[in-house]
Amino acid sequence: MTKHPLIALWCHPRSMSTAMERVMRARGDVRCFHEPFMYYYYLGEGRGRFPHFEPQEGHPRTYSAIKAMLYEAAEAGPVFFKDMSYYVMPDALTDDDLVDRVINVFLVRDPRRSIASYYKLDPEMSLTEIGLEAQYQHAAHIADRKGAWPLVLEAERVQAAPQESADALFAACGLPPAPHALDLKDVIPNEWKGVENWHRAALSNDRIRSAETLPDADEVFEAAARNAPHLRAMLAHHWPFYEKLCARALP
Repeated sequence: MTKHPLIALWCHPRSMSTAMERVMRARGDVRCFHEPFMYYYYLGEGRGRFPHFEPQEGHPRTYSAIKAMLYEAAEAGPVFFKDMSYYVMPDALTDDDLVDRVINVFLVRDPRRSIASYYKLDPEMSLTEIGLEAQYQHAAHIADRKGAWPLVLEAERVQAAPQESADALFAACGLPPAPHALDLKDVIPNEWKGVENWHRAALSNDRIRSAETLPDADEVFEAAARNAPHLRAMLAHHWPFYEKLCARALP
């Protein structure tokens, strides 16, 4: 077992996960990794294409090597990483060691918003990359393995009550409270330079934005779907998995 907490935030693209990573980085007492398993999925396995991605030299690209990197880091102190569930599927379904060693937390967002946002950055995104189906399968497997569901956070709930949500995240991870962690000024790590184009909006905010400032989700999605009707089939496919995850979310 690792000496210190090893925390994973499992997400789907455009789920507000970068903002949550910035919150964890702002604590100042946790070492953070940004989507380490991306290197396995896109570069090691070559299972897709990822625009606007400039890989870091020397970053491991195999599943086992990335795990070893995270485990080694957790020997020195608490470690947090955020990743997409589809990066580690189906490997995670047979990797009991990863399930048992990691404190698993899931973050979901209304797919009407996440799909529309993703489409702006990558019009060629695949059905798998929407990510919610893999997330549900991943979370359900952890629940079966451990006999209880991991913590599930809804992005909209985080926006409505950021302090309560952060407190719940920290408590689930065995970390002490850190009210200062919601001040996101200057929390821009060097390792984000390779994917900077994906996170410009998140990096421009010094705190978590309230959902009240956002346009209606249906309007956002329909504006995208009018130009790309296939997005409706993508939404229909992933919506049931989103609902199942929301049913398990922190109230």
